[in-house]
Amino acid sequence: MSILLLGGSPATPSSSGRLLQHIGDRLAAHGHRTSSLRVRELPAQALMLADVDDAAIQRALAAVATAHAVIIATPVYKAAYAGVLKAFLDLLPQNGLSGKVVLPIATGGSQSHLLALDYALRPVLHALDARQVLPSIFATTHQLQWNEDHGLTIAPPLAARVAAGVAHLSEALQDHRYNNIAA
Repeated sequence: MSILLLGGSPATPSSSGRLLQHIGDRLAAHGHRTSSLRVRELPAQALMLADVDDAAIQRALAAVATAHAVIIATPVYKAAYAGVLKAFLDLLPQNGLSGKVVLPIATGGSQSHLLALDYALRPVLHALDARQVLPSIFATTHQLQWNEDHGLTIAPPLAARVAAGVAHLSEALQDHRYNNIAA
């Protein structure tokens, strides 16, 4: 089962990108195959003009189409997910997440941004026909500490939510695999 790590941050490095990579590493340690797509690396003009004929955009859309699961990471700005992520999600067909398990994750400056996942991003994921949208993982910048020598350190309460998210995603993929074999 393939898992696409979809980074929606316009910045590099970013807290959401580091958390996304951490979760991807945890999934890889559980035997899952992951690949990465960073929306900020797509051609800006093609992305903003919705040029679905652009080769890089086509590859990005194909990566979403072939994944069994998608983890979408975004920073929260002004009570919403990143605009560059919205521009990319707008390029997906109406059923662009059909049959997929989706794990939304976000980072923000404070807990007051937490609801952006449920009120801004989750409805879009459902509108794109995701088979299952798992419980979101939200982290404040205080829960994520980056050190060049040691990498990412995650506060214990967040680490527990990350472990639960990895377990939920693994279970959902196993259920999906079993249902496809049984069918």
